[in-house]
Amino acid sequence: MQTQTKTQNPLFQYASLGKIDDTLNKLQSTAIPENWDYAKTPCQKQFPILRNYLIHTFMRIKEQGKIAEYERYSCFNTGLITPNYQEIFILFKETQDGSGRFFVEFCKESDSNLARFSKLPERATYFDDISELFYDFGLELRINIDHIVDDPNNIDRFPEDIKKLPKHQIINTLTGAIEHAKKRVMRNYKTAIPQYYRGQFVPEGQIQLLLPLCLTNPSTADLALAIYKNGSYYNGRTCLTLDMAINNARLIARPDDEWLKP
Repeated sequence: MQTQTKTQNPLFQYASLGKIDDTLNKLQSTAIPENWDYAKTPCQKQFPILRNYLIHTFMRIKEQGKIAEYERYSCFNTGLITPNYQEIFILFKETQDGSGRFFVEFCKESDSNLARFSKLPERATYFDDISELFYDFGLELRINIDHIVDDPNNIDRFPEDIKKLPKHQIINTLTGAIEHAKKRVMRNYKTAIPQYYRGQFVPEGQIQLLLPLCLTNPSTADLALAIYKNGSYYNGRTCLTLDMAINNARLIARPDDEWLKP
């Protein structure tokens, strides 16, 4: 998932959210508690995972036409729920002169401010077949090792101690970590965590699976290996930091905390 600037951000183009930190604080305090901060990546912005979640949820909502409108009001389903399992919607209102919209509040599904909408909008969806979310053990796993170790964007994400090794040792370490991940997912299917990815070469978006790469300690993941179904096999050529992985995975659901957690 790519972080966008304010001018590129479709949500900020759609409506003014006021002081974004205050707005995000209202949302996180309304929803079921979870950690919305990065584990390792320094970030001066408050709740960076929640910020990315809301932005990219809106992108998908807009794409799927799931924004409800009534006169000067509009709303969409954030995909989050309260501790009492009520869905949370974000409500906007058009300015008096019709030049834009502004954030009003986050509303529970039972909120009277949503009574004006005859039908509340559904949450964003990212897959058609639930089997896409599970690792298929019948498919071969093909990893482009050369691309991972030769691509600066990939190798720069490796732990410093690993990056200092000779190339053949990096390859051996990576290969061993991949074999470890395969055994781990065979023991526990929840090890493979689904993420939604959209990028330059995947403009339509796709479901991928994230596998833990334990490079320095067999019990602790250092990176996430992103794999995707390519016909009759899985292909993998990208490693993500755990913070990047949680950004992408959180769009679909709060990941099981076996190895990927904020």
